[in-house]
Amino acid sequence: MARGRAQKAASQVPEMMKALGDPQRVAILRLVHSAELPAGEIASHFKTTRQAVSQNLKVLTNAGLIELRQVGTRRLYRIRPEAFEDIRSFLEAFWDNRLTVLKGEIESRRRPRHE
Repeated sequence: MARGRAQKAASQVPEMMKALGDPQRVAILRLVHSAELPAGEIASHFKTTRQAVSQNLKVLTNAGLIELRQVGTRRLYRIRPEAFEDIRSFLEAFWDNRLTVLKGEIESRRRPRHE
């Protein structure tokens, strides 16, 4: 079961990264990082139209970075911390590889050369 979730999460990382490429979406994530907020309150922080904010909320939701909870007619958004764990794991795989390569390069330069 955990493996299935990990595979699904890894396949969603490119969509998450693409969603993070927009400054307004990143600002929205900062807003909902510490508190669940209604769409109207989120929109009030931006000079763009509510429709533009709504579209960005949809992109973030589809990417799995935030989740929507409906309470009556209110639409409340909150961050999904586990999504960022998935992104971090994805990036660490590249980082670990680069560190290994760098370590090997440094160690090879330290070895005395036999002539």
